[in-house]
Amino acid sequence: MSPISLPLLIEPDDLEPCLGHPNLLLVDLCRPEQYAAAHIPGAIYLPFTQLMSGHMPGPGKLPSTNALSQLFSALGLTPDTHVVAYDDEGGGWAGRLIWTLDMLGHPHYSYLNGGLHAWAQAQKPLEEGVNVPIPSTYQVQLHNGPSITKDEILQRLELPNFVVWDARSPEEYLGLRQGAAKNGHIPGAVNYEWVRAMDRHNGLRIRDHNAIRQELAALGITADKHIVTHCQSHHRSGFTYLLGKILGFEQIQAYPGSWSEWGNDPDTPVETGAPEGP
Repeated sequence: MSPISLPLLIEPDDLEPCLGHPNLLLVDLCRPEQYAAAHIPGAIYLPFTQLMSGHMPGPGKLPSTNALSQLFSALGLTPDTHVVAYDDEGGGWAGRLIWTLDMLGHPHYSYLNGGLHAWAQAQKPLEEGVNVPIPSTYQVQLHNGPSITKDEILQRLELPNFVVWDARSPEEYLGLRQGAAKNGHIPGAVNYEWVRAMDRHNGLRIRDHNAIRQELAALGITADKHIVTHCQSHHRSGFTYLLGKILGFEQIQAYPGSWSEWGNDPDTPVETGAPEGP
């Protein structure tokens, strides 16, 4: 059976007719208590912690290939499965899943714009109970293109077409909040906090794309650049990675080590305070 043809960014009205399709895997990455209380009909629950290794100093790095193979086999993933990811926070964990699917080389996926908030705002049906997937045999082979390492960033910091998108809060970026042994940001990085792109008055959907493009361009984040995005553990930057893809940034990667790794390495350079310009 061929995959469903759905866009990367999908609205509740477009998802609802697809519910129950045998090739649709609807993955809920909400808080566990939220899934237990109400979720989109047919959604499979994925604890977001299973997408991360949890090991310091880079807890946001991927689990082992064996662990990932077991996880996606348990979810019932096949090469033709179309995954629709959603959460209850505006796209962080959903984006993290989509980045993971990119690491697997799995091309069939969508993000439900606004996630559970937008679905509920549109007064779409919800259900209780636990949906159990039909397991598959999925052997993970990683593709490193969507990811970049600390050493690779260090080699590129001086390049004119290279930009680091820090998705953390301004306080973390400026070094005013403790996040690691060292506080601040990667030299030259620019700060656009992940939640800035969300419309809190419209079910946490992504704001007007052109407005976001202009805001990012003012910081030097443009489609012609090699863009690397990170946060503290590559959770919030799961959303900014996804957002970059939605905006057509073809050269975007994520740094899964994120600040947890960078800020705890005694040898990495760090800046504090605001930059002089883009």
